[in-house]
Amino acid sequence: MIPLEKRELLYSGKAKDVYATDDPSLCILAFRDDATALNGQKKGSFENKGVLNNAMSSILFDLMEKSGVPTHFVKKLGDREMLAKRVSIVPLEVIVRNVAAGSFSKRYGVAEGSSLANTVLEYCLKDDALDDPQMNTTHIFALGLATREQIDLIESYTAKVNEALKAFFAAKKLNLIDLKVEYGITPDGELLLADELSPDNYRLWDADTGEKMDKDLFRRDMGGFAEAYHEVLRRMEG
Repeated sequence: MIPLEKRELLYSGKAKDVYATDDPSLCILAFRDDATALNGQKKGSFENKGVLNNAMSSILFDLMEKSGVPTHFVKKLGDREMLAKRVSIVPLEVIVRNVAAGSFSKRYGVAEGSSLANTVLEYCLKDDALDDPQMNTTHIFALGLATREQIDLIESYTAKVNEALKAFFAAKKLNLIDLKVEYGITPDGELLLADELSPDNYRLWDADTGEKMDKDLFRRDMGGFAEAYHEVLRRMEG
């Protein structure tokens, strides 16, 4: 097979760059070492963060495919790059909350770590300039951001993602507190799980100690940010 040629930069996000290839249906995601929080207002980095996030995302995208969730992931190309199907990102952040934490706790006055009577599904508009405002499906349909069929698929896939990740991490002595996922649409209209699957996008707490093992360590200046990501990957690979 002739190797794909990496071509022009299509998009530069907070922690990844997306490049075109000589195959118009495929792109290359390059993971950088950058870390951001508070919608990009806080910035930092640590060495090889991009390597860790690429490795973790590759493992978990493969798990999602095996769990019945179609993804944009094709294969891991190297330490920092993955090959992915080219999609148009649906401008929604899809959030699942298994335990009260973060903005949910602040918004509703619920102590972090509080159990919830049921899993919570939330939508936010993917727009940093507007501070990613919360939405419900009537907002989504009114603005034409997704169709009813697409939302039904998003909710079905997201439930599978949550259950698969909870089980996977539980076996690694980690509790999945919440997660944020994004979806994209291929040129022929297929909805796929996209973006990345790393502790940048979900909260993990150690099952025995309750220690945070995710980007909250950076977001809240708690220390141990790099060490936590290394430990999560170590457990995932083990």
